[in-house]
Amino acid sequence: MGKTVKQGHDLGGIIDFAHREEVWAARLAEVVDEHFLPALEEFDLDFEDLADMLGEQAPWTLWGCAFEDFLARRWGPDGQTIVDVYLKRRGWSEKVLNRAYIEGLRDAPVSLHEVIDVVPGVSMTLRDLLTGADPVTVREKSATRSLKQWDRVAVRVVPVRDHHLISGGLLVFSPDAVALLFDGLRDALRLRKTATPHLTVEQLRSCAPLFVSAWLFTHLPRLLDPQLPHLTNTDGEDLEFHELRFPFATGVAQGQVAAALDAAAELTPDGPKSWSWLATAKGAPKARRKKPGTALGTFAEGGTVLGALELKGKALILQVNSKERAARGEVLVRKAAGDLLRPPLTTIQTVEQAMRDRDAHGGQSNDADEIPPEIARQIMQEHFDRHYRATFDQPIPALGGKTPRQAVRSAAGRKKVVEWLKLLENNSAKAERTPMAEYDFRWMWEELGVLEERR
Repeated sequence: MGKTVKQGHDLGGIIDFAHREEVWAARLAEVVDEHFLPALEEFDLDFEDLADMLGEQAPWTLWGCAFEDFLARRWGPDGQTIVDVYLKRRGWSEKVLNRAYIEGLRDAPVSLHEVIDVVPGVSMTLRDLLTGADPVTVREKSATRSLKQWDRVAVRVVPVRDHHLISGGLLVFSPDAVALLFDGLRDALRLRKTATPHLTVEQLRSCAPLFVSAWLFTHLPRLLDPQLPHLTNTDGEDLEFHELRFPFATGVAQGQVAAALDAAAELTPDGPKSWSWLATAKGAPKARRKKPGTALGTFAEGGTVLGALELKGKALILQVNSKERAARGEVLVRKAAGDLLRPPLTTIQTVEQAMRDRDAHGGQSNDADEIPPEIARQIMQEHFDRHYRATFDQPIPALGGKTPRQAVRSAAGRKKVVEWLKLLENNSAKAERTPMAEYDFRWMWEELGVLEERR
Protein backbone atom coordinates (compact mmCIF):
# COMPACT_ATOMS: atom_id res chain seq x y z
CA MET A 1 0.00 0.00 0.00
CA GLY A 2 2.59 2.58 -0.94
CA LYS A 3 1.96 5.45 -3.30
CA THR A 4 2.67 9.16 -3.50
CA VAL A 5 -0.56 10.95 -2.65
CA LYS A 6 -1.20 14.12 -4.58
CA GLN A 7 -1.98 16.96 -2.20
CA GLY A 8 -1.70 20.72 -2.03
CA HIS A 9 1.76 20.20 -0.48
CA ASP A 10 4.26 17.62 -1.63
CA LEU A 11 4.78 14.71 0.76
CA GLY A 12 6.70 12.68 -1.81
CA GLY A 13 10.02 13.05 -0.04
CA ILE A 14 8.87 11.79 3.34
CA ILE A 15 6.78 9.02 1.76
CA ASP A 16 9.85 7.73 -0.11
CA PHE A 17 11.91 8.03 3.06
CA ALA A 18 9.37 5.98 5.04
CA HIS A 19 9.46 3.18 2.48
CA ARG A 20 13.27 3.09 2.26
CA GLU A 21 13.89 2.85 5.99
CA GLU A 22 13.06 -0.70 7.15
CA VAL A 23 11.99 0.28 10.67
CA TRP A 24 9.75 3.07 9.48
CA ALA A 25 8.31 0.97 6.64
CA ALA A 26 7.24 -1.67 9.18
CA ARG A 27 5.68 1.00 11.40
CA LEU A 28 3.85 2.52 8.44
CA ALA A 29 2.44 -0.89 7.47
CA GLU A 30 1.26 -1.34 11.04
CA VAL A 31 -0.59 1.99 11.03
CA VAL A 32 -2.15 1.37 7.61
CA ASP A 33 -3.42 -2.01 8.84
CA GLU A 34 -5.08 -0.32 11.83
CA HIS A 35 -7.04 1.88 9.42
CA PHE A 36 -7.97 -0.67 6.76
CA LEU A 37 -7.94 -4.19 8.18
CA PRO A 38 -11.18 -4.07 10.20
CA ALA A 39 -13.21 -3.26 7.08
CA LEU A 40 -11.20 -5.37 4.63
CA GLU A 41 -11.50 -8.45 6.85
CA GLU A 42 -15.18 -7.83 7.58
CA PHE A 43 -16.07 -7.65 3.88
CA ASP A 44 -13.42 -10.11 2.65
CA LEU A 45 -11.69 -7.58 0.40
CA ASP A 46 -8.16 -6.64 -0.61
CA PHE A 47 -6.95 -3.06 -0.80
CA GLU A 48 -6.85 -3.39 -4.60
CA ASP A 49 -10.59 -4.18 -4.62
CA LEU A 50 -11.35 -0.73 -3.26
CA ALA A 51 -10.44 1.00 -6.52
CA ASP A 52 -13.11 -0.98 -8.38
CA MET A 53 -15.70 -0.09 -5.76
CA LEU A 54 -14.79 3.47 -4.77
CA GLY A 55 -13.00 4.74 -7.87
CA GLU A 56 -9.29 5.23 -8.45
CA GLN A 57 -8.76 8.22 -6.15
CA ALA A 58 -10.76 7.34 -3.02
CA PRO A 59 -8.55 4.43 -1.81
CA TRP A 60 -5.49 6.67 -1.97
CA THR A 61 -7.28 9.44 -0.12
CA LEU A 62 -8.01 6.86 2.57
CA TRP A 63 -4.38 5.72 2.47
CA GLY A 64 -3.41 9.37 2.84
CA CYS A 65 -5.49 9.55 6.03
CA ALA A 66 -3.52 6.61 7.40
CA PHE A 67 -0.20 8.16 6.34
CA GLU A 68 -1.08 11.44 8.05
CA ASP A 69 -1.79 9.46 11.22
CA PHE A 70 1.60 7.78 10.80
CA LEU A 71 3.30 11.20 10.63
CA ALA A 72 1.74 12.15 13.96
CA ARG A 73 2.60 8.91 15.79
CA ARG A 74 5.19 9.01 18.57
CA TRP A 75 7.55 6.05 18.81
CA GLY A 76 9.94 4.81 21.46
CA PRO A 77 10.59 6.17 24.95
CA ASP A 78 11.48 9.63 23.63
CA GLY A 79 8.28 9.98 21.57
CA GLN A 80 10.14 10.37 18.29
CA THR A 81 8.18 10.91 15.07
CA ILE A 82 9.20 10.13 11.52
CA VAL A 83 8.85 13.84 10.79
CA ASP A 84 11.56 14.63 13.33
CA VAL A 85 13.92 12.04 11.84
CA TYR A 86 13.18 12.98 8.23
CA LEU A 87 13.63 16.72 8.72
CA LYS A 88 16.86 16.16 10.64
CA ARG A 89 18.30 14.09 7.82
CA ARG A 90 16.60 15.49 4.75
CA GLY A 91 15.06 18.79 5.85
CA TRP A 92 17.54 20.69 3.72
CA SER A 93 15.86 19.26 0.61
CA GLU A 94 12.43 20.67 1.48
CA LYS A 95 11.24 24.15 0.61
CA VAL A 96 10.54 26.36 3.60
CA LEU A 97 6.74 26.34 3.25
CA ASN A 98 6.61 22.61 2.59
CA ARG A 99 8.73 21.96 5.67
CA ALA A 100 6.36 24.11 7.74
CA TYR A 101 3.40 22.15 6.36
CA ILE A 102 4.98 18.78 7.28
CA GLU A 103 5.69 20.04 10.79
CA GLY A 104 2.13 21.32 11.11
CA LEU A 105 0.74 18.02 9.84
CA ARG A 106 2.73 16.18 12.52
CA ASP A 107 1.03 18.18 15.27
CA ALA A 108 -2.51 18.51 13.85
CA PRO A 109 -4.95 15.78 14.94
CA VAL A 110 -7.71 14.52 12.67
CA SER A 111 -11.17 15.59 13.78
CA LEU A 112 -14.73 15.85 12.53
CA HIS A 113 -15.54 19.33 11.30
CA GLU A 114 -18.73 21.04 10.22
CA VAL A 115 -18.54 23.35 7.21
CA ILE A 116 -20.24 26.54 8.36
CA ASP A 117 -19.30 28.79 5.44
CA VAL A 118 -17.84 28.28 1.95
CA VAL A 119 -16.29 30.68 -0.55
CA PRO A 120 -15.89 28.40 -3.60
CA GLY A 121 -12.34 28.27 -4.86
CA VAL A 122 -11.02 30.42 -2.02
CA SER A 123 -11.72 29.30 1.55
CA MET A 124 -14.10 27.71 4.01
CA THR A 125 -14.79 28.01 7.71
CA LEU A 126 -14.77 24.84 9.79
CA ARG A 127 -16.08 24.12 13.27
CA ASP A 128 -14.48 21.24 15.18
CA LEU A 129 -17.35 19.09 16.46
CA LEU A 130 -15.18 16.98 18.75
CA THR A 131 -12.95 19.42 20.61
CA GLY A 132 -15.17 22.50 20.84
CA ALA A 133 -12.38 24.69 19.44
CA ASP A 134 -13.28 28.03 17.86
CA PRO A 135 -14.15 27.94 14.12
CA VAL A 136 -11.19 28.29 11.79
CA THR A 137 -11.07 29.65 8.25
CA VAL A 138 -8.80 27.61 5.96
CA ARG A 139 -7.43 28.44 2.54
CA GLU A 140 -8.61 25.83 0.08
CA LYS A 141 -9.39 25.79 -3.65
CA SER A 142 -10.46 22.37 -4.89
CA ALA A 143 -12.53 21.05 -1.96
CA THR A 144 -14.49 24.30 -1.62
CA ARG A 145 -15.86 23.82 -5.12
CA SER A 146 -17.76 20.69 -4.06
CA LEU A 147 -18.36 21.06 -0.32
CA LYS A 148 -21.58 22.69 0.88
CA GLN A 149 -22.63 24.46 4.05
CA TRP A 150 -23.26 22.00 6.93
CA ASP A 151 -21.25 19.19 5.33
CA ARG A 152 -19.35 17.11 7.88
CA VAL A 153 -15.73 16.31 6.99
CA ALA A 154 -12.96 14.37 8.69
CA VAL A 155 -9.72 16.22 8.07
CA ARG A 156 -6.68 17.77 9.77
CA VAL A 157 -6.54 21.56 10.03
CA VAL A 158 -2.88 22.49 9.64
CA PRO A 159 -1.46 25.83 10.80
CA VAL A 160 1.20 27.13 8.40
CA ARG A 161 2.71 30.45 9.47
CA ASP A 162 -0.08 33.07 9.42
CA HIS A 163 -2.88 30.92 7.97
CA HIS A 164 -4.49 27.47 8.08
CA LEU A 165 -4.74 24.74 5.48
CA ILE A 166 -6.43 21.36 5.40
CA SER A 167 -4.62 18.08 4.87
CA GLY A 168 -5.03 15.96 1.77
CA GLY A 169 -6.81 13.18 3.65
CA LEU A 170 -10.33 14.65 3.61
CA LEU A 171 -13.40 12.40 3.96
CA VAL A 172 -16.97 13.66 3.62
CA PHE A 173 -19.13 12.03 6.30
CA SER A 174 -22.79 11.20 5.75
CA PRO A 175 -25.16 11.34 8.75
CA ASP A 176 -24.87 7.54 9.01
CA ALA A 177 -21.08 7.74 9.04
CA VAL A 178 -21.18 10.45 11.72
CA ALA A 179 -23.44 8.27 13.88
CA LEU A 180 -21.15 5.27 13.44
CA LEU A 181 -18.07 7.35 14.27
CA PHE A 182 -19.71 8.71 17.41
CA ASP A 183 -20.62 5.16 18.48
CA GLY A 184 -17.01 4.07 17.95
CA LEU A 185 -15.66 7.04 19.92
CA ARG A 186 -18.06 6.36 22.80
CA ASP A 187 -16.93 2.73 22.93
CA ALA A 188 -13.24 3.67 22.75
CA LEU A 189 -13.57 6.28 25.48
CA ARG A 190 -16.14 4.30 27.51
CA LEU A 191 -18.74 7.04 27.36
CA ARG A 192 -22.46 6.74 27.90
CA LYS A 193 -24.40 5.72 24.78
CA THR A 194 -26.19 9.06 24.70
CA ALA A 195 -23.14 11.23 25.42
CA THR A 196 -21.84 13.61 22.77
CA PRO A 197 -18.12 12.79 22.37
CA HIS A 198 -15.79 15.60 23.47
CA LEU A 199 -12.13 14.72 22.98
CA THR A 200 -8.75 16.13 23.84
CA VAL A 201 -6.04 16.37 21.20
CA GLU A 202 -4.31 13.29 22.60
CA GLN A 203 -7.56 11.31 22.54
CA LEU A 204 -8.10 12.31 18.91
CA ARG A 205 -4.63 11.06 18.03
CA SER A 206 -5.31 7.69 19.64
CA CYS A 207 -8.67 7.36 17.86
CA ALA A 208 -7.50 8.33 14.34
CA PRO A 209 -8.13 4.89 12.73
CA LEU A 210 -11.80 5.07 13.74
CA PHE A 211 -12.43 7.80 11.17
CA VAL A 212 -11.41 5.65 8.19
CA SER A 213 -13.19 2.62 9.65
CA ALA A 214 -16.45 4.54 10.14
CA TRP A 215 -16.26 5.83 6.56
CA LEU A 216 -15.56 2.38 5.10
CA PHE A 217 -18.14 0.57 7.22
CA THR A 218 -20.75 3.04 5.99
CA HIS A 219 -19.84 3.05 2.30
CA LEU A 220 -18.87 -0.55 1.59
CA PRO A 221 -22.15 -2.26 2.56
CA ARG A 222 -24.07 0.00 0.18
CA LEU A 223 -21.68 -0.76 -2.67
CA LEU A 224 -21.55 -4.49 -2.01
CA ASP A 225 -25.32 -4.82 -1.70
CA PRO A 226 -26.89 -1.78 -3.34
CA GLN A 227 -30.56 -1.59 -2.50
CA LEU A 228 -33.12 1.12 -2.59
CA PRO A 229 -34.53 1.92 0.83
CA HIS A 230 -38.03 0.65 1.41
CA LEU A 231 -40.07 3.65 0.31
CA THR A 232 -43.64 4.30 1.43
CA ASN A 233 -46.08 7.16 1.31
CA THR A 234 -47.31 8.83 4.48
CA ASP A 235 -50.01 6.16 4.89
CA GLY A 236 -47.34 3.45 5.10
CA GLU A 237 -48.24 2.07 1.66
CA ASP A 238 -45.55 0.88 -0.76
CA LEU A 239 -44.55 3.66 -3.15
CA GLU A 240 -45.81 2.97 -6.67
CA PHE A 241 -46.90 5.61 -9.16
CA HIS A 242 -50.37 5.13 -10.68
CA GLU A 243 -51.93 7.28 -13.38
CA LEU A 244 -55.65 6.78 -13.97
CA ARG A 245 -57.01 8.25 -17.22
CA PHE A 246 -60.82 8.66 -17.17
CA PRO A 247 -62.14 9.31 -20.73
CA PHE A 248 -65.19 11.57 -20.98
CA ALA A 249 -68.51 9.94 -21.78
CA THR A 250 -70.00 10.80 -25.18
CA GLY A 251 -71.07 14.43 -25.43
CA VAL A 252 -69.50 15.50 -22.10
CA ALA A 253 -67.59 18.80 -21.99
CA GLN A 254 -64.71 19.82 -19.69
CA GLY A 255 -66.88 22.38 -17.93
CA GLN A 256 -69.31 19.70 -16.74
CA VAL A 257 -66.53 17.60 -15.21
CA ALA A 258 -64.89 20.66 -13.67
CA ALA A 259 -68.16 21.68 -12.00
CA ALA A 260 -68.58 18.20 -10.56
CA LEU A 261 -65.07 18.15 -9.16
CA ASP A 262 -65.40 21.65 -7.71
CA ALA A 263 -68.32 20.36 -5.65
CA ALA A 264 -66.33 17.49 -4.11
CA ALA A 265 -65.35 18.31 -0.52
CA GLU A 266 -62.12 16.26 -0.70
CA LEU A 267 -60.81 18.21 -3.69
CA THR A 268 -59.17 21.63 -3.60
CA PRO A 269 -58.86 23.61 -6.87
CA ASP A 270 -55.29 24.45 -7.88
CA GLY A 271 -56.36 26.13 -11.11
CA PRO A 272 -59.23 26.09 -13.64
CA LYS A 273 -58.36 22.54 -14.70
CA SER A 274 -56.49 21.04 -11.76
CA TRP A 275 -57.26 19.88 -8.21
CA SER A 276 -55.46 18.44 -5.21
CA TRP A 277 -56.98 15.50 -3.36
CA LEU A 278 -56.35 16.21 0.31
CA ALA A 279 -56.60 14.18 3.48
CA THR A 280 -56.86 16.41 6.50
CA ALA A 281 -55.08 15.32 9.68
CA LYS A 282 -58.44 14.38 11.18
CA GLY A 283 -59.55 12.28 8.25
CA ALA A 284 -56.23 10.73 7.28
CA PRO A 285 -55.95 6.95 7.64
CA LYS A 286 -53.61 5.67 10.31
CA ALA A 287 -50.15 4.94 8.93
CA ARG A 288 -49.40 1.26 8.72
CA ARG A 289 -45.70 1.02 7.98
CA LYS A 290 -45.01 -2.54 6.81
CA LYS A 291 -41.31 -2.46 7.57
CA PRO A 292 -38.60 0.10 8.31
CA GLY A 293 -38.04 2.55 5.50
CA THR A 294 -38.51 6.12 4.32
CA ALA A 295 -41.94 7.76 4.15
CA LEU A 296 -42.35 10.29 1.35
CA GLY A 297 -45.20 12.73 1.09
CA THR A 298 -46.36 16.14 -0.02
CA PHE A 299 -48.20 18.51 2.27
CA ALA A 300 -50.44 21.51 1.72
CA GLU A 301 -52.12 23.87 4.13
CA GLY A 302 -55.26 21.72 4.14
CA GLY A 303 -53.48 18.46 4.89
CA THR A 304 -51.57 15.66 3.18
CA VAL A 305 -51.82 15.59 -0.63
CA LEU A 306 -53.09 12.15 -1.62
CA GLY A 307 -53.27 12.78 -5.36
CA ALA A 308 -53.43 15.30 -8.19
CA LEU A 309 -56.20 15.62 -10.78
CA GLU A 310 -56.05 17.45 -14.10
CA LEU A 311 -58.30 17.85 -17.10
CA LYS A 312 -56.49 17.20 -20.40
CA GLY A 313 -58.48 17.23 -23.61
CA LYS A 314 -61.30 14.73 -23.32
CA ALA A 315 -60.03 13.00 -20.21
CA LEU A 316 -59.50 13.46 -16.47
CA ILE A 317 -56.06 12.37 -15.21
CA LEU A 318 -55.61 11.23 -11.60
CA GLN A 319 -52.05 10.69 -10.32
CA VAL A 320 -51.36 8.94 -6.99
CA ASN A 321 -48.39 7.14 -5.42
CA SER A 322 -49.79 3.78 -4.26
CA LYS A 323 -52.21 1.11 -5.45
CA GLU A 324 -54.33 1.69 -2.34
CA ARG A 325 -54.72 5.37 -3.14
CA ALA A 326 -55.46 4.47 -6.76
CA ALA A 327 -58.40 2.33 -5.62
CA ARG A 328 -59.66 5.00 -3.21
CA GLY A 329 -59.16 7.71 -5.83
CA GLU A 330 -61.19 5.82 -8.40
CA VAL A 331 -64.07 5.57 -5.93
CA LEU A 332 -63.77 9.29 -5.17
CA VAL A 333 -63.82 10.29 -8.86
CA ARG A 334 -66.76 8.01 -9.66
CA LYS A 335 -68.69 9.45 -6.71
CA ALA A 336 -67.94 13.03 -7.81
CA ALA A 337 -68.35 12.74 -11.59
CA GLY A 338 -70.63 9.71 -11.95
CA ASP A 339 -71.72 8.99 -15.52
CA LEU A 340 -69.69 11.90 -16.92
CA LEU A 341 -66.64 9.62 -17.12
CA ARG A 342 -65.90 6.17 -18.49
CA PRO A 343 -63.90 3.51 -16.58
CA PRO A 344 -60.25 4.48 -16.27
CA LEU A 345 -57.19 3.21 -18.09
CA THR A 346 -54.37 2.75 -15.58
CA THR A 347 -50.60 2.90 -16.02
CA ILE A 348 -48.25 1.87 -13.19
CA GLN A 349 -44.62 2.81 -12.66
CA THR A 350 -42.35 1.49 -9.91
CA VAL A 351 -39.78 3.66 -8.14
CA GLU A 352 -36.98 1.91 -10.05
CA GLN A 353 -38.71 2.59 -13.40
CA ALA A 354 -39.29 6.23 -12.47
CA MET A 355 -35.61 6.64 -11.60
CA ARG A 356 -34.50 5.06 -14.88
CA ASP A 357 -36.81 7.36 -16.83
CA ARG A 358 -35.50 10.35 -14.91
CA ASP A 359 -31.90 9.38 -15.63
CA ALA A 360 -32.71 8.81 -19.31
CA HIS A 361 -34.03 12.37 -19.56
CA GLY A 362 -31.22 13.85 -17.51
CA GLY A 363 -33.59 14.62 -14.67
CA GLN A 364 -35.59 16.98 -16.90
CA SER A 365 -39.21 16.70 -17.92
CA ASN A 366 -40.15 16.96 -21.59
CA ASP A 367 -42.06 20.15 -20.85
CA ALA A 368 -39.23 21.89 -19.02
CA ASP A 369 -38.48 24.30 -21.89
CA GLU A 370 -42.12 25.39 -22.18
CA ILE A 371 -41.96 27.41 -18.93
CA PRO A 372 -39.62 30.42 -18.72
CA PRO A 373 -36.89 29.73 -16.13
CA GLU A 374 -37.82 32.72 -13.95
CA ILE A 375 -41.48 31.61 -13.82
CA ALA A 376 -40.51 28.00 -13.11
CA ARG A 377 -38.23 29.21 -10.31
CA GLN A 378 -41.00 31.30 -8.76
CA ILE A 379 -43.45 28.39 -8.95
CA MET A 380 -40.97 26.04 -7.29
CA GLN A 381 -40.11 28.58 -4.58
CA GLU A 382 -43.79 28.98 -3.74
CA HIS A 383 -44.20 25.21 -3.70
CA PHE A 384 -41.28 24.80 -1.31
CA ASP A 385 -42.66 27.58 0.91
CA ARG A 386 -46.02 25.80 1.20
CA HIS A 387 -44.39 22.41 1.69
CA TYR A 388 -41.97 23.45 4.43
CA ARG A 389 -44.52 25.63 6.23
CA ALA A 390 -46.81 22.60 6.40
CA THR A 391 -44.01 20.47 7.89
CA PHE A 392 -43.94 22.77 10.95
CA ASP A 393 -47.10 21.04 12.11
CA GLN A 394 -46.25 17.54 10.90
CA PRO A 395 -44.59 14.86 13.06
CA ILE A 396 -40.96 14.43 11.96
CA PRO A 397 -39.19 11.10 12.72
CA ALA A 398 -35.86 12.89 13.19
CA LEU A 399 -37.50 14.96 15.94
CA GLY A 400 -38.71 11.95 17.85
CA GLY A 401 -42.14 12.04 16.22
CA LYS A 402 -42.78 15.63 17.34
CA THR A 403 -43.60 18.55 15.07
CA PRO A 404 -40.88 21.21 14.72
CA ARG A 405 -43.04 23.69 16.65
CA GLN A 406 -43.37 21.19 19.50
CA ALA A 407 -39.71 20.14 19.47
CA VAL A 408 -38.25 23.65 19.88
CA ARG A 409 -39.96 24.00 23.27
CA SER A 410 -37.29 21.88 24.97
CA ALA A 411 -33.50 22.20 24.94
CA ALA A 412 -33.01 18.68 23.60
CA GLY A 413 -35.70 19.15 20.98
CA ARG A 414 -34.28 22.51 19.98
CA LYS A 415 -30.94 20.86 19.28
CA LYS A 416 -32.65 18.26 17.09
CA VAL A 417 -34.50 20.98 15.18
CA VAL A 418 -31.21 22.74 14.42
CA GLU A 419 -29.71 19.48 13.11
CA TRP A 420 -32.87 18.85 11.05
CA LEU A 421 -32.72 22.31 9.47
CA LYS A 422 -29.03 21.89 8.69
CA LEU A 423 -29.76 18.57 6.99
CA LEU A 424 -32.52 20.17 4.89
CA GLU A 425 -30.22 23.01 3.84
CA ASN A 426 -27.31 20.69 3.11
CA ASN A 427 -29.39 18.32 0.97
CA SER A 428 -30.91 21.29 -0.86
CA ALA A 429 -27.50 22.82 -1.63
CA LYS A 430 -26.35 19.54 -3.15
CA ALA A 431 -29.23 19.54 -5.67
CA GLU A 432 -27.13 21.64 -8.02
CA ARG A 433 -28.65 23.20 -11.15
CA THR A 434 -32.17 22.83 -9.75
CA PRO A 435 -34.49 25.40 -8.09
CA MET A 436 -34.00 23.50 -4.84
CA ALA A 437 -30.34 24.53 -4.70
CA GLU A 438 -31.34 28.20 -4.64
CA TYR A 439 -33.92 27.90 -1.89
CA ASP A 440 -33.38 30.19 1.12
CA PHE A 441 -34.18 28.44 4.40
CA ARG A 442 -33.49 31.45 6.60
CA TRP A 443 -37.20 32.14 7.20
CA MET A 444 -37.62 28.67 8.72
CA TRP A 445 -34.87 29.33 11.25
CA GLU A 446 -36.47 32.66 12.11
CA GLU A 447 -40.01 31.32 12.47
CA LEU A 448 -38.85 28.45 14.68
CA GLY A 449 -36.83 30.86 16.82
CA VAL A 450 -33.42 29.24 16.26
CA LEU A 451 -31.78 31.77 13.94
CA GLU A 452 -29.07 32.54 16.49
CA GLU A 453 -27.98 28.89 16.30
CA ARG A 454 -27.53 29.01 12.51
CA ARG A 455 -23.79 29.37 12.76
